[in-house]
Order: sequence, then C-alpha cells, then structure tokens
Amino acid sequence: MLETTARQIADLTGGELVGGARGDETVTGIARIDSREVRDGDLFAAFAGEQADGHDYLEAARAAGATLALVSTVPEDLTVPAVRVSDVQEALAALARAQLERARRENPQLTVLAITGSAGKTGTKDLLGTVLASAGETIAPVGSFNNELGLPLTVLRLTPATRFLVLEMGARGIGHIAHLTAIARPDVALVLNVGSAHLGEFGSVEAIAQAKGELVEALEPTGRAVLAAEDHRVAAMAERTNAPSVTWGFDAGQVRGEDLTLDDKARIGFTLQIPAGLTTVDGAPIPPGEHAVRPDLLGEHQAGNVLAALTAAISVGVDPAAAAAALQDARLGSGHRMQVHRVGGAMIIDDAYNANPDSMRQALKTLAHLGRSHRTIAVLGEMLELGEESTVLHDQIGRLAVRLNISQLYAVGSGAAAMHHGASLEGSFGGESELLADVDEAIAVLQRVVQPGDVVLVKSSRDAGLRRITAPLLEHLQASHPCETDARTGVNA
Repeated sequence: MLETTARQIADLTGGELVGGARGDETVTGIARIDSREVRDGDLFAAFAGEQADGHDYLEAARAAGATLALVSTVPEDLTVPAVRVSDVQEALAALARAQLERARRENPQLTVLAITGSAGKTGTKDLLGTVLASAGETIAPVGSFNNELGLPLTVLRLTPATRFLVLEMGARGIGHIAHLTAIARPDVALVLNVGSAHLGEFGSVEAIAQAKGELVEALEPTGRAVLAAEDHRVAAMAERTNAPSVTWGFDAGQVRGEDLTLDDKARIGFTLQIPAGLTTVDGAPIPPGEHAVRPDLLGEHQAGNVLAALTAAISVGVDPAAAAAALQDARLGSGHRMQVHRVGGAMIIDDAYNANPDSMRQALKTLAHLGRSHRTIAVLGEMLELGEESTVLHDQIGRLAVRLNISQLYAVGSGAAAMHHGASLEGSFGGESELLADVDEAIAVLQRVVQPGDVVLVKSSRDAGLRRITAPLLEHLQASHPCETDARTGVNA
C-alpha cells in the first residue's frame, strides 16, 4: 500500500477508530487476510470466511507486525489498533479504489492491465507479469485473485514505484466484472476467450460473452482492448468499447503467431510476427518484425496465452524483442496449471486447479502428444458449474480420451461418472476406463499402477479435490523409484 494513516483509512472506508487507535498509526506494508502471512507494517483485514474468522486472529496479526486491523466487530478486550467498518470486504474495495486513484495522481506512468476469459486467465497473468517485469516494477501476484476480495488485495500491493499493475477478473454472473472495473478501471483490457466455464451459472455462452465484455466497456478512449481474433465472440467486443483495439491470433489478427510447433516434450514454440503500423497505448510506433518465442510450457493451448500476453505487453511499450526474450524458458508461477513433475522416471502433469470442457480437451491432446512412445494415464475429475449440459459434456470428454488412444482413464468421483460411461460406449471395453469412488481411492490406485516411463495427467475443477493427488503420488514415486534429480525442477527425473 501507499503509506496511509489509520485516520485516513477510517475516512476512506466510513469507519471508526477502535482498539486504542490514535489515528496516526501508519500502514506501510500491504493488506492481508491471513495472519500467518502478516509482516511489519501490514494492514490485517479480519475477514470472516467460510473456514475461519479473522477476528479470532487479531492478536496473532499484531504480534506478527500488523500496524492496524480492519474489523467489523469489536471484541470486548480488543487492544489492537483497528478501524471498525460495517463490511470488511466493501471497506477493502473502497480503500483499493482510493489507493489506485492516488497512485495514478502521484505516478502518471502507472498502467493497469486487466485480463478476463473463460480459460487461461491466471496463466496469462503470470506470463504477462514476467514480460512486464523486464520493463519496470510489476505487480502480478502468484495465484488466482480474481474476485471481489482478491482483486482489492492485489490493488493494495501498490507501491510508489509500481509501473505495471496486472489484474485478473473473473465472473460468475452478469455485472461481476463491471463491479471489479468500478474498483480498478483498466487502461488495457485483454480478453482471451469465451467458453463454457460456469455455463450452469450463466445459462448460455452468449450470457458469458456479455459478462466478459464488461471489461472492454470500462475502457476510456485512451485505453486499448486486446482481443482474440479467432474467437468471434471476443472479436465482436471491439464494437462494445470506446477504445481502439488490437487483435492477435495464429490464423487471423494483427499480431500473429506463426510456425507453431510442439517438440517431443510437447513444449511450444512459434514466431511472433508484428506488422508495421501498430502503436502503443501512448501512440508510439511498435517496431515491426519477427521474434522467436520459446517458453517452457506444455500444450498447444498455451501458445494462445503466450501470444495474448506478448500482444498486451508490446501495446504498453515493451520492446518486442525484449518481450520475446523475457519468455525464453518461462514457466507459469501459479501452481496446479500444467505443472510438470518428473519423478521416479515418470512424468506427472498437475492441472487440477480448474477445468472446463475446452481446457480438458486441450490437456488430453497434450497428454496424447507426450504419450506417443509412453503409456498415458488420464486421472480426471468433475468439471463443475456446467448446468444442464454437464452429463453430455462429461460424456464427450470420456469419448475423446478413447479417440486419442489414452492408455488408461480414471474418472474420479460420482460427478465424473459420465466420463467413464462415455469412454465405455466409445469402445473402452478392456478395463482401459475405470470409475474410482474418490480421491483417496485414486491415490491408492495410482501408487500401485504408475511405473517409470508413464505420463500421468491429473485434471479437474478445483473443488473436485484432485489437487490432493499429486503430492502423495510424487512421494511414493520418489521412494519406490529413486533416481537422479532433475536440476531444472528439483525433483527426481
């Protein structure tokens, strides 16, 4: 945060000083909701979540160095300087809005970039943060902070020297992104795709497109929309904004990715092609030319995320050659997203943070590419929030696994049963598809069957729980098949 006193925070949030706060206590750190992460000078927001109530950890936060707390209730014995507000989450939003307005006044170079899409938001945010960091101080925190609580916490990481602020914006309904842009109006809006994620909540893909387009509607005429040319719903958003747009794609668009390849390890590579005549948000010409792009990322679908990040970066003035160089051998910072572990001679691909039909298909295609000379095992869990189409969409994924000649499919949990049924109907009659009851059974089965040389994909929606599989599987493989450590990953190869 920019240095702010308790009195200023109270005024900005409509709160009152409590807990013996004098008003001159000065927050110099950032806002946090986990007392275990608090550092000297931080603001501790006592958020009452589903699993824990931050009000129970006020003393711990103070002991860890918090200068001030935001609270919605005041314990009788409170001795921690605090500001009482009616709603902590709303107070964080108000504080974030005010901090960003102040940062823009004090630092005219500050540029805010926001990303949305049905898939790939967090990975693209990581990539864009990597590129922008080569050109100036950048805030793009690891993880997925894309909702009404996470976005203000990201904004409240601002420092006087911040050059680029990268925000991820998610939506579970119409108006959600509009709410987020009211907190943090972007200078650049990057829209990746419109797919079937959260279809059950929106009701239709058209409604999803309507919601995602709220991001470009928030742009001022001096801003820039960065749009996927090959997604017709995204490309049409150029008509919904007052700002100019730039498009990207592999077969269409202004900024192009050409000669896309996958090596024998399914790592992508392509040539970035920039035509003459493009300008940055500030009106400066972007140097035309071509540049090799070789990140250490698996799967053809990652190429689109890389190209999107590069297009956004050069649009805010990053030199194209430097942008491409910044992604040389780059990996995603946020975990459980096509994260590769090579242990005991096996390759485990952990992609269990999120899943929808589009990303599931792409992950299976990557697994098939990697398994041309290896046994492939797909461990798939439920794709949540698909609504009435859920059974059909899960069935299709099971059938695709058979068509791609995946060696073994394990569908985990009752919500993924339609995958197993689809695979069986498609021709998996010899035990190549099994339905496992839960994550614990999946762990036990995998520890028994995975052997050196196997390539294993673990993928599901986050709340399906398959993210708990990888760690015990890796521990088992390290113990049962010890071999030399891979210097790049720090794990056995």
